[in-house]
Amino acid sequence: MFCLALFALVSAYLFVVPSLSLQPPRCVDTPDKGYQCQPRLSHSWGQYSPFFSVPSEISATVPRNCKVTFAQVLSRHGARDPTSSKTKVYNATIQKLKSNVHQFSGKYAFLDRFQYNLGADQLTLFGEQEMINSGIAFYDRYEKLTKQNTPFIRASGEERVVVSARNFSQGFHQAKTSDKKVDSDYPYPVLILPEGEGFNNTLNHDLCTAFEDGQPYSSIGSKAQQTFLATFLPAITSRLNTDLPGANLTSTDTITLLDLCPFTTVASPIGTISPFCNLFTLDEWKHYDYYQTLGKYYGYGPGNPLGPTQGVGFVNELIARLTGKAVNDRTTVNQTLDSSNATFPFGQALYVDVSHDNDMTSIFSALGLYSSTAPLSNTSIQSTAATKGYSAAWTVPFAGRAYFEKMKCTGHKEEF
Repeated sequence: MFCLALFALVSAYLFVVPSLSLQPPRCVDTPDKGYQCQPRLSHSWGQYSPFFSVPSEISATVPRNCKVTFAQVLSRHGARDPTSSKTKVYNATIQKLKSNVHQFSGKYAFLDRFQYNLGADQLTLFGEQEMINSGIAFYDRYEKLTKQNTPFIRASGEERVVVSARNFSQGFHQAKTSDKKVDSDYPYPVLILPEGEGFNNTLNHDLCTAFEDGQPYSSIGSKAQQTFLATFLPAITSRLNTDLPGANLTSTDTITLLDLCPFTTVASPIGTISPFCNLFTLDEWKHYDYYQTLGKYYGYGPGNPLGPTQGVGFVNELIARLTGKAVNDRTTVNQTLDSSNATFPFGQALYVDVSHDNDMTSIFSALGLYSSTAPLSNTSIQSTAATKGYSAAWTVPFAGRAYFEKMKCTGHKEEF
């Protein structure tokens, strides 16, 4: 018997009050604290926020007289370019603006020279560094284990996820060699779980056809978002059209311009805040952040009847690793891989799994992490206090991660 110690280290309360100046000090992105550039702004981008650490009412410090004997990290990939479908939409919006507006001035002046050059789907250099930092942070937190052990690493098959796992490995290795430890196992192997049809994969939700193809489950999240958009987006669109005569922007165009703030920020190798961010107020960013939160909560989280179901396979694998007992279920677990010690080893001290935001949302829901969160309002913003800590930016930012630990403590026979 044991109790599970879990720390979801994915974002942060901050007590500084930055402005939206476009000449901020050099942005800081560190292994332990994450991205701390204009936090009231950059921590309000939903799942497009770069990773930042979050304090908890439960201390993340290992209790006295205890030692960690097992550590598992579940991580989202690092910051990326927009998806292939969205990058086309974003480019079209920019071209529309440039065709319709004859003069850009004031805070819009940068658009006169702006050329859309974002890629599609792949990690940015900033995202790669996020994952290197994540490997360093993991090594440092579990130093007594990491000095003597090599992590077993899996990644879902999307290229950006695989590259993220390798970047994590690079950071782990870097920290280990800086600690003057021999690391002859590097480069560490990464077990890649394909995302194609017919391949069970606990790090990818696409196998749930009742969700992917069925109504109403697949549209619950987007419907909640559309209801909420009506409460704040028309006023922003109207303001933009007033500021930019001839633009003729639609609600979709406005969302694009909001999205371009985080995406052009993480396109910078050092995460320099994009001038797109200054087109909107902090209050508007709070609404945007909540809009993204609704999409995750009702799309893949507790607000969707099939949300937690899609995370059960990984939870069963986690239990198997913690107990040393084989998985026996009929979920997304790949029984072929999980029945082999080469591809699902027991008895390891360190495990690393890299996945996507939607999958992690389902896994957190299956674990019951937000079972005390009441259904989110889709007509007004709720604070993180009201949502019991639920927020897309807090749970699944770029390079967001959760740590699962097992401990032995003096005076206790059972593990924690």
